[in-house]
Amino acid sequence: MMRKVLSYSIAIVGLCGLARTARAEFHPFYTGVRQMGMGGAYTGVVNDETSLLLNPAGLGRIRDTTLTAVDPELTGSIKDLSILPISKATQAFNISGLESQLQSHPDQHFYAKAQFFPSLVTTNVGLGLLANDQISASVDSATSKYNLFYRNDYASILGYCFRFFGGVLKIGVDARLVNRTEANVSQATGSSNLSLSSIGQSGLGLGSDIGMVLTAPVQMLPALSIAVRDIGTTEYNLSRGFVMSTSQRPHWTTQTIDSGFSITPIISNRVRSTFTVELHDVTNSSGQKSIIRRTHAGSEFNFTDFVFLRAGLNEGYWTAGLEFATEHFQLQAASYGEEVGDEPAKIEDRRWVVKAAFRF
Repeated sequence: MMRKVLSYSIAIVGLCGLARTARAEFHPFYTGVRQMGMGGAYTGVVNDETSLLLNPAGLGRIRDTTLTAVDPELTGSIKDLSILPISKATQAFNISGLESQLQSHPDQHFYAKAQFFPSLVTTNVGLGLLANDQISASVDSATSKYNLFYRNDYASILGYCFRFFGGVLKIGVDARLVNRTEANVSQATGSSNLSLSSIGQSGLGLGSDIGMVLTAPVQMLPALSIAVRDIGTTEYNLSRGFVMSTSQRPHWTTQTIDSGFSITPIISNRVRSTFTVELHDVTNSSGQKSIIRRTHAGSEFNFTDFVFLRAGLNEGYWTAGLEFATEHFQLQAASYGEEVGDEPAKIEDRRWVVKAAFRF
């Protein structure tokens, strides 16, 4: 069995070793710590409350009713401590204060994200509330420009999964109402109008995803999965939004299709494993993402549902994750590389993410 597992691992790593070119960073609606520990893969392996945000077909894998009351998740990078020391951590999402810090560290990339996702899920159905703040910024020494991406989302999500043929085929659908505030600018440093009220865009949008997981009832449970994200494109023009009122709306989110293949070998009575490889945005809807940037591969080893070890490749960069879980508590951590360079340059931003969750 171990020889087979190693063979699948080598095949997955080999697929992600293809030649690559890079485009600038892109920002999905949601990423989670387990997902990023497994190379950014999710479509065929998600099996908890994050199914509501990633692939609603995963709701069909949930066995018990779970209320996640508190689950803070924080993402950043070690080098960010030199840009923004802990004593000035309150400026992490202050776009003007962050510019001042980055002027002293030109050409260094800063990224920070904080999110919460309280939820209630049971077999086939779930609902949740998402709060997400993220910022990505740098100062270009050649142009003296401050490059900024900021996004704040508040969303309510409802999802349901239909099971067919005893669960061999799962089809899930979700709907979400999103209040988005966003700023994406490149402007000269020291500009006087650097505030969300002047450069931000805010609006309310209604979006939906649909997902499918088809699992063969044979050894290692091979599964094919598909997730169609933002069906028909999500626009944020229902209203001006309830957090900030601006004259401009955030840019719409284009529909994308993600696909994956996974296997779940049982190594022993106490150890289970999962291996997956995925291609995101199959149709390359933006026309700007090389195949290696859209390829994700991951693995997970589950020791008695208490310790979880994860590893993978995200956009050609290694990832790793660790989790300790009990009936009511989860502690998770992961590290992953994100591409932030423009083609043909390759620039890795090494990020770390931690999460603690209390459940009932």
